[in-house]
Amino acid sequence: MTIWQVDLYQSSRLSTETQAIWELIICDRQGNLIHTATCPQQEINIDWLAVQWQKISQKSPDRLQVFRPQCANLLAEVAKQLEIPLETTRHAIAIKQLLRQRHESVSVIKPPPQPLPDRLWGERWRFANLPAEESVRKFRDRPIPILDIPDDFDPVKLGLASSILLPGIIIEGGRRSMQLARWLQEVRPYCLDYIPTEVGLSGGIVLEAGLCDRWILQTFSDPEVSHAAQQYQQRLQQSQGLHFLLIQPDNFNANYTGYWLLMREER
Repeated sequence: MTIWQVDLYQSSRLSTETQAIWELIICDRQGNLIHTATCPQQEINIDWLAVQWQKISQKSPDRLQVFRPQCANLLAEVAKQLEIPLETTRHAIAIKQLLRQRHESVSVIKPPPQPLPDRLWGERWRFANLPAEESVRKFRDRPIPILDIPDDFDPVKLGLASSILLPGIIIEGGRRSMQLARWLQEVRPYCLDYIPTEVGLSGGIVLEAGLCDRWILQTFSDPEVSHAAQQYQQRLQQSQGLHFLLIQPDNFNANYTGYWLLMREER
């Protein structure tokens, strides 16, 4: 499948105090630049984007990916006209690397995290670790109702040693296990972020999902849990941001309801 990644943004290096300049960038998943164009903000519209697309000599891809919510709707309209499926995903790694090389921001405006609906929360949760070699092999061939293991997140492809411990969170959902897993599948988990307080003795875990959604997964003030959270953060750096989220009914059997292999990119 041929996938192109697209971004449309206000350029900090090209804009002036009197005029905002927007830039369109298209690349493939390997980071090869396919097309780029600039335009004053007042001229940005679907027609301009359609003209830019006509300038591309290469065959159209099977899918487009976009990570920036501010331009997702406009690019979705163009993709619809071109009859190319558009996927919104934060994991548009190649185009983010191109933008960083151009000294452009890849950050997006994020709303304050919202409380997780009470009807979804499980019975217990805990930090856990999993050897990198088991993060794919242990789950891929099991009959897990909801399973998300992106090929790009394979530890072997990332060059991680098999002995590296991936940090993660296990939630025992009890009777709500499937309901929670289905909700997570709908919101599309991106990463699990530890947010400490100023004193470092309490904090919380925030689930980032979709393009910019944020949910408070759990808060805590227990020193032991805070220490485990700090270890989670340290292991996250050692694993190049690779981590996991596992949902199971309880801790008494090996039945799993949902498993996500996640990646937190460098800020």
